[in-house]
Amino acid sequence: MMLFSCENSMEKVKQFIDCDTITGLMAYDVVIERSDSGMLVAKLTAPVMRSVDNQDSSVLEFPKGFVAFMYENGDTAPTSKISGDYGVNYERKELVFAKHNVVVENIKTNEKLETETLYWNQRKKKIYTRNLVKITSPDKIIFGDSLTANESFSRREIFGIRATMEIDEDE
Repeated sequence: MMLFSCENSMEKVKQFIDCDTITGLMAYDVVIERSDSGMLVAKLTAPVMRSVDNQDSSVLEFPKGFVAFMYENGDTAPTSKISGDYGVNYERKELVFAKHNVVVENIKTNEKLETETLYWNQRKKKIYTRNLVKITSPDKIIFGDSLTANESFSRREIFGIRATMEIDEDE
């Protein structure tokens, strides 16, 4: 028969299990809802979320993509949608960065923006990209160099328009 033992001070054991020493967490099948005065303003879903906190910042990372819905004026149906294959939410800055297959849709007007990177400034309620953009609406397709818009994608400014193609429904 053999006996083994090890010894740790209680201080080291407390440090190991103390929640304050945990710098990162992972969560799966995440749903985050943001409300203002009891009204739903945004809802984000993601298959994986990684949370990293340090002294300077608090970051939520979505390495397997995300979908965010925005609601306006107490609507129960979303008015716009932002999705991407990767995202990072800088919580203190209220800034979201999305990349790879980023799509923004205005559900009411049936308009869609496609780009490779996008910043969403939640404080200013603006989205912007410095990458090529493709905007599809029911009657035309617009290609441009970059874009700035409100978060619902109902007002926008397209820079360096390269082409506008009218869509004829008869063809």
